[in-house]
Parts: sequence; C-alpha cells; structure tokens
Amino acid sequence: MEKMKMETPDGTKKNIERIKALFPNVITEMKDEKGNLKEGIDFERLKQELSGDVVEGTERYDFTWVGKKAAILEAHTPIRKTLRPCIEESKDWETTENLYIEGDNLDVLKLLQESYLGKVKMIYIDPPYNTGNDFIYKDDFAMDKEEYEDQTESIDEEGHRLFRNTESNGRFHSDWCSMMYPRLKIARTLLSEDGLIFISIDDNEVHNLRKICDEVFGETNLIGIFKWNHTSKAPTLSQKIRGKYEYILCYEKSDAIMLRGPDSYNEAAPLFNSGNPISKIVFPQNSVDFKFADGTYNKGIYGKGNKIVEIHDDILVNNQKNVNEFRISARFKWSQTTINTRIKEGQKLFFKTPKFTTMYYSLEVGGGKFIAPSDLLNQEECEVLRNDEGCIELKTLFEDIIVFDYVKPISLLKYLIRMINNNNFLVMDFFSGSATTAHAVMQLNAEDSGKRKFIMVQLPEPCDESSEAFKAGYKNICEIGKERIRRAGEKIKEEVQGTNKQIKMGEEPKEVPDIGFRVFKADSTNMKDVYYAPHEYSQERLLDFESNIKEERTELDLLYGVLLEWGLPLSLKHEMETVEGIAVHTIDHNALIACFACQVPENVFVEIAKRQPLRAVFRDGSFSSSQDKINAWEIFKEHAPNTQIKVL
Repeated sequence: MEKMKMETPDGTKKNIERIKALFPNVITEMKDEKGNLKEGIDFERLKQELSGDVVEGTERYDFTWVGKKAAILEAHTPIRKTLRPCIEESKDWETTENLYIEGDNLDVLKLLQESYLGKVKMIYIDPPYNTGNDFIYKDDFAMDKEEYEDQTESIDEEGHRLFRNTESNGRFHSDWCSMMYPRLKIARTLLSEDGLIFISIDDNEVHNLRKICDEVFGETNLIGIFKWNHTSKAPTLSQKIRGKYEYILCYEKSDAIMLRGPDSYNEAAPLFNSGNPISKIVFPQNSVDFKFADGTYNKGIYGKGNKIVEIHDDILVNNQKNVNEFRISARFKWSQTTINTRIKEGQKLFFKTPKFTTMYYSLEVGGGKFIAPSDLLNQEECEVLRNDEGCIELKTLFEDIIVFDYVKPISLLKYLIRMINNNNFLVMDFFSGSATTAHAVMQLNAEDSGKRKFIMVQLPEPCDESSEAFKAGYKNICEIGKERIRRAGEKIKEEVQGTNKQIKMGEEPKEVPDIGFRVFKADSTNMKDVYYAPHEYSQERLLDFESNIKEERTELDLLYGVLLEWGLPLSLKHEMETVEGIAVHTIDHNALIACFACQVPENVFVEIAKRQPLRAVFRDGSFSSSQDKINAWEIFKEHAPNTQIKVL
C-alpha cells in the first residue's frame, strides 16, 4: 500500500515538470547533496529557447553540431507568409476535410501552428536520408553570404538559394541535422497529447535522428524503432554488408497511447516458451479470459513435449473469465513479478484452447482487445510489403508510367495508421512525396468506414527533364502527388460502389470515404510591405498605399489568411453569399463571418451583426471614414456584443 507523504508538495519539482512538458530538451541530470541523480534544468539551453537571438556561450558536451543554435532559433522565428487556396487544382472543395499544401514544409508548419496546435493524432514522414544528393531546402542557418554562395548553384525566383547536400560538403551531417531540427520542433506542437510520430530513415542518419528526437520529444517518449524489410534482394554490389532493412522511429507526445498490432497476433503470440525452465505462476481471479465454454476445468497435467502445463487448482470459468485464484506451472517467458505488473497495468491474459497449452496477452483499450505490435515489419509478421511492391502499385495506378523510383508501399502506411485504436483522427505527412500516406488513409477509411483526415505537405521540387514523369507532363513532385490522390480516390470509389452492388438483403452499403482534398500554396504575405522610413515616401508611393492589400490577392486569399491568423482549421465549411450586392463569407456556421468589400453599407454591417458570429473581420477599406468605423462598432455592440472583431 502506498504511504501518505505527510509533507507539502515539492514546488521546484512541480516547476521542473511544467518546464519539461513545454521544453523536454532542456531537462538534464544532476546530483543532489547526497550524490543521488535527479532531474534538473539546463538553463543555458532554456535561455536559447526563450530568446529571439542566438545566445552566446560555449557549447559544451552534449549532442550538438555546427549551426544548432541557429536551427533552434529558426524554429521560433516568425515569417510573413500565407497559404493561398487553389480551387481549380482541388477536388470536392466544398465537402472535403483533407488538405494538400505546396511549399517548403518549414514555412508551412509555422503557418499551421495556430490552426492545428495539438490537433494532429499521427504524423508520418519519410525525410531525405542524406545519401549525398537527396534534399533541397531553403535553409541558410546563419552562414555568411560568401560561404553560402560557394556551396550552392541555383537561385529561386525570390532570390533564395536552393541548397543541395553532398558528401563533399564539410557540413554534411550538420546541414541535415539543422534541416530536421526546427521541423521536428514545430511538429511536436501540432501533435495531440495522445499523438505520435513515425519517421522513416536508413543507416546514414538513424543515429543522429534518434538523438534529435530524444531531445525534441523526450528520451522516455521513444516507443521503439521498427525494422522494415524494405527489399527482397539487397544490393549485391556491396562489399561490406547487404542491407535489407530500414528503420521507422516512433515517438509519442506523452505516455498516453497504446498501439495495436495485427489481428493475426492472436494466432501467433504464445506466452509459453520452451526455452525457459518450468516456473509457477499464480493468477488472481478475473485476471485471465478464456476462449472456451464456462464451467470447471480440473487440475492436472496437460500438453506434451516442451509444452507441458500443470494446473495445480481447479479453474472456475464464468462468462469466459476466471473467477478464482489458481496456479499454473509451465515454461513461461515472464516471471511472476512481470505477470503481476502486466495485470496491474490493465493487461489481460487469455487462453485460446481448453488444453491450456497456449496463452496470449492483450491490451484492453477503448473497449477493444488487442496485442501490441512487434518491432519487425515484414510480410510474414504483419503483411507489410516491400519497396518493390510500392513501386508496382504506383506504376499500375499511373498506367505503367514510372513517376517515382522509390515509393513506400500502401500496406506499410496502413499498418502504421492502424496501430492507433481509433478510426477518426488527423494524419499529417510533411514530406509527402508521392502521397502514399494520403492513399493509405483513403484506402483504410474505405475498409473500416473510418473518418480519418489527412494533411499532405510537399515542396514543389522540379522533376528531372529526362524522367518519365516529366515526359508524361508532370513538372514537379506536387503534380504527381495530387494526381495520385485523384486516381487512387476514383479507384477506391469504384471499388466501394462495386461492393455495394453485391450486398445481400439487410446488409448496409459501404460509404464512399472522403476522397477529395483542398489545395493550398505557400506564398508571400497578402499585405503590402509598408515598412519604409519617412524620407523614402513619395506621392506615388502614398497613392500606392491607399490599400494595404496586394492587388493580385483575391477575397479567398484574404479569407484563408484570416483563418490562419485566427487559428481556425483550413478544412472548415465555407459558404459565400451576397448581401445588398456585397460578398459575405461564412465559416463553419458563424464561427467567422468575413467581408472584404470596400465601403460596406451600414445595413450590411447590421445584417452581419444580427447573425451574432463568434468572429467578424473586415478590411480597413470597408469603412469610408473613421466615423463609419465607429458606427460599425456601435452596431456590433448593440446586436452582437460578444463578437470579436478584427480589421485587415
């Protein structure tokens, strides 16, 4: 029994726990007065987390690299950008809850921070493996101009150099770490408290990735490292070792999730192991479930060979549960202490046959009963296919055109997604590539009637002009990803409709899952740059600033910029109507009403106010004078005093 502490709470310890929840990477170990290890705060690292500038100081022994401070700073540095909707490239814009976003994923993650803070249940990413020539991102990380130009060859239209990592680069590992660190820092903020992240990687950076993730997510939040059998034929030209496995690191946001293994484990996870000596286990009542009839099962010896089981007490079974304490001797994998711990933690054990020769363990979560997954991912263990099957799947979908040379199979992503014992949550992939994750989400929803949603983010990296993809008309990776989602969605729709034609009397038809997606593209801010010194103003420039909004930006651009600013999801239902000839936008049944017209009539303000939206936004030009702005404010005070009003 736990004793009462009879002392006041440790305030310092509580504060450390609060800081740990916000910044797990600043937690370190130190010795107390008695020489015992305890948790403490690395204040130098905490200062960097809370600073808007690089904090000076000696970087001492810990996991570090050239440019790490700049990478930490980059995660917190604000940007003046936005996401512009692209309806013409979207599918089912009005009804879908899925998103496909084009742009540098660091920019996109920053833009999504408010709208999706703590709302993503699962993140899967397949980042560049740093093989020497496989990633291009607009990351500078405090290099001076001369050094930067020496290491780069191409410049985009905004003057940013596209940096390609090569083995000849002296910052080979440092650049990769600096690229990953701020992205993972922001990704953690998007995860829900019971969320988790899966990251694919190979031998090149798995050691550095684990150190980064230990720092960002907390070492104790490592669930495990899965080993995926990604190829049937390892490269035969290797002179050292032929690698057949890649890795998938899995971290949880907090200790609040249990993972579900494949259903086939119920037939393949015996608790008895002939390798261990005979040991006696005592089971308290109701700790074991049975998969056979109620009644009394007599003590005695069962089984043969290495699977001899001796029952020392009669076992009473009611409602397929044991109702008495009993003892068993067998070749158990685990000790009595381990069994007791498992039972105390809520795990159940159950027999599959009345001969008592095979026992299994399961987790009872959310009303479901299942077995945790193995760390081995292959076809035999959990029906996860290899890379070559993924390539075949994509080639078939694109009518024999090879649009990607290396593609994760759908079965891998489906299996990872199914580990979460839920079928209604948000999945994000910010290294989307060919959009395998989106395909897997839609396919899995079709199979189990799930309501999972996805957010795909991908840099529009150009396709090689000599590639089959480019010759087929795909100019960049994003065009391939969007087309895959379209084709996969239509294929899934046809399969569901075909199945529904064959249903029997009384059976419910399957619902076609959400196979649409809204496309957004990262771009510069919607607002004009008005940061000029007074002496730089001219009459022409003053006239140019009659509106603070860029001329080429549409009302939809402004609307979704407002959603990001206000922290609202981009998938919310949007309705547009005209009131007195003025366009009025409504988001999610009065969660927000926006009007971006110039010189809005008073009766339009009255109509909007009477609807009592939670939020309302107008452009500064909606008011012809200061008095009109005051009048509009009074209208809302009268009809909608609780509405929060903002002006662009």
